[in-house]
Amino acid sequence: MTTLAADREIEHLMTLHPKGFDLSLDRISRLLERLGNPQDRLPPVIHIAGTNGKGSCAAFSRALLEAAGHLVHVHTSPHLVNWHERYRLAAEGGGKLVDDDVFAEAIARVAKANQGQKITVFEILTAVTFILFFEHPAEAAIIEVGLGGRFDATNVISRPAVSVIMPVSMDHEAYLGDRVELIAAEKAGIMKRGCPVVIGAQESETALEVLIETAERLDCPTVVYGQDFLAFEENGRMVYQDEDGLMDLPLPRLPGRHQFANAAAAIAAVKAAGFEISHRAAEKAMTSAAWPARMQKLTQGRLVDLAPKGAEIWLDGGHNPGAGVVIAEALAEQEEKNPRPLILVSGMINTKDQTGYFSAFKGLARHVYTVPVSKSDAGVPNDELALRATEAGLSAEPVNSVADALMLLRDSWDGPAPRILIGGSLYFAGAVLDENGTPPT
Repeated sequence: MTTLAADREIEHLMTLHPKGFDLSLDRISRLLERLGNPQDRLPPVIHIAGTNGKGSCAAFSRALLEAAGHLVHVHTSPHLVNWHERYRLAAEGGGKLVDDDVFAEAIARVAKANQGQKITVFEILTAVTFILFFEHPAEAAIIEVGLGGRFDATNVISRPAVSVIMPVSMDHEAYLGDRVELIAAEKAGIMKRGCPVVIGAQESETALEVLIETAERLDCPTVVYGQDFLAFEENGRMVYQDEDGLMDLPLPRLPGRHQFANAAAAIAAVKAAGFEISHRAAEKAMTSAAWPARMQKLTQGRLVDLAPKGAEIWLDGGHNPGAGVVIAEALAEQEEKNPRPLILVSGMINTKDQTGYFSAFKGLARHVYTVPVSKSDAGVPNDELALRATEAGLSAEPVNSVADALMLLRDSWDGPAPRILIGGSLYFAGAVLDENGTPPT
C-alpha cells in the first residue's frame, strides 16, 4: 500500500509519543483549549460506547440519517487498513473518507498546537476528529468511543444529542475492571446530566442495572432495549417497535440476528437525538448499511482466489467471547438455511480471551487453522493459539498465513464446498482485507 502524507505524519507522532493507554482527559482537554475547543461547536453528536456492536450501531445510524437526507460526519476506531477510515466527512450523496491532504494538514496543526507536551497518539487523532468535524459543515456527527468511556478521549463532548450504550461484556479488563459491573460503569461514563440515553440490548442484568441506575442519577431521559423499544423477525422482515408504534422493515443488510438489536438501537438513538426518520428512510437504511469486517462476505480478491472452489468466505473482526457468541449464532443461521462444513481461519492478540472466543464455535466448526497476526506486536503465536482452540474442544492446527490455510484447505478438501470464517481480531481482519486487495472505501 502506498504511504500517504497522513501516514507519514502519524508515523512521526508514534516516534514522539509511544503507543499506549494512559486514561485521563486532562491532556486532550488542554490540547483542545489551545485549538479553540472545537468539540463544543459540533453539530448534534450521537456518542456510542459498548463492548460489542458500536460500529454496527454507527453504520446503521449513518445510513438512517443519510437516507433521510442529512449530512453526517462519522468517527470510528480502530481502522482496518488505513488511518483515513476513522474519519468520514459529510458530503452530498453520502459521506466520504477524509482526503489525505486535509487529514495530513489537520494532524500537523494539532501536533503543533500540542507544543511537544505529553500526550497519546489516540488523543491527537481524536483532536483531529473534532477540528475536522467543526470545520466541515454537517447536520450530525456520529462518534464511536475508542476504549471504555469515562476516560476515553472522545468523552470531552459536554452535551451530546444522545449517549448510546451498546452490549457490555468482558473485554479490556486490565483497563476497565475484571467484573462486568465495573466495565458497565466505565461505559456509562459517557452519559451527561440531562442528555438523552439509549441502552442497547444487554445480556448481563448486572450491567443493565448499572447503566439504568447511572442514567437515573443523572436525570437522563432513557429508553432501554426490550423495555421501551425492540426489534424482531416476522415473515422474513424486521419489525421495529417503540412507543410510536411499529415499522415493518426489510431484514438488515448486515447478517446475523444480533443486527436486529443493533439496528433498533440506531433507530432509537437517531430519534432520541431529535431527528425524524420516515418509514421510507428506515427501509433504505436497513438495505444500505455497510460495516467492513463484521460478517463481511468476501466474494473476490487475491485470497478468495486461493480458497476451494465454491467456498463461502466470511470475515469478522470480533475478538472476545461475546463477539464469538453472536458470530457463531449468525453462522448457525447460515447453516440452517444452507448447510456447509464450517472452517475457521483465526488470528488473535494476547489481550483477548482466546479460549472463550473459540468456545462459542464448539459443535459448529469442523476445524481451525491458526495464523500469526502480522499487524500487531501482541499477536498470539499460531501454535499457542491452536492450543487455545483445542482447549475449547476444537480440532486445530497452526499455519503460517491465511494464504497457506486456504491453499492447504483447497488441496486437501474433498466434500461439499465449505463455509470459511476468517477472524478473531480487527488487526487480523484489516491485514486480510489488505492482502486480499479489498480495503474499505
